[in-house]
Amino acid sequence: MKTASPFHEIDADAARVTVRLDGADLSLPAGANLAAALLAAGVPVFRHTPVSGAPRGPFCMMGACFDCLVEVDGVTRQACLLTVEEGLEILRAGPATAESADAS
Repeated sequence: MKTASPFHEIDADAARVTVRLDGADLSLPAGANLAAALLAAGVPVFRHTPVSGAPRGPFCMMGACFDCLVEVDGVTRQACLLTVEEGLEILRAGPATAESADAS
């Protein structure tokens, strides 16, 4: 499924699996980089900073910046260092906003 995201689909022919992002089901390509797959699915905001609430998303895509932090199956992890697997439970950190709700 292609969205209005400016990011290209990773592999249109890849097997899809279901993950949950903030309680909503998403169909992502199995084995893809989680951060890239979320971006391609139209999810631009991965977390909000604890002090100002500013939105953050993947920046470096190599594990150096920590802007792509999400909670996966109860553990805070960097999405850019994970692969998409069936049944992942993903939560975004920080204040809930209309932007993050609309982005999922």
